[in-house]
Amino acid sequence: MAKAVDAKTLRQWLELSEAVLIDVREPAEHRAEHIAGASLLPLAQVRTASLPDGPHGKLVVHCLKGGRGSQACEKLLAEDPSLEIYNLEGGISAWVAAGLPTKSDGSFILPLDRQVQLTIGLTLLLASCLTTFWNPLFILLVAIIGAGLTVAGATGFCGLARFVALMPWNQRTA
Repeated sequence: MAKAVDAKTLRQWLELSEAVLIDVREPAEHRAEHIAGASLLPLAQVRTASLPDGPHGKLVVHCLKGGRGSQACEKLLAEDPSLEIYNLEGGISAWVAAGLPTKSDGSFILPLDRQVQLTIGLTLLLASCLTTFWNPLFILLVAIIGAGLTVAGATGFCGLARFVALMPWNQRTA
């Protein structure tokens, strides 16, 4: 199981070059705001073979709030249980809350989880309107969304999140 590290401790490790920091968010999220020196490796691409080159002491993974970071730690530990891996507790949100500096290109992008919530909400609203005003069979769309949310909650796998992560606005790196 991956260990957790708080923002202040991580900053000390980074200042002493004792840790390698990996951001597992999507490219647009990283571009909008990131911790200086963090290597970008989106969650879908996380594998031990994809880790940055160089000596690995402590390996620290972060995302926005800690959820994707935890998933990345689990994936990496499943491949190589000998890794000394940590998840930044609270993600970059905790880093910012601790008053620590970040870098940004000035752009804004909704975090992936909010993009998924917006997609689900708009789809349910549309399906409800279509069911009410056009054809009652559109209630099946509501059932499909419900089934998808149930699977996501039970397994931690969200196909919609993976799909939204592939959208062009989440892939732009320059």
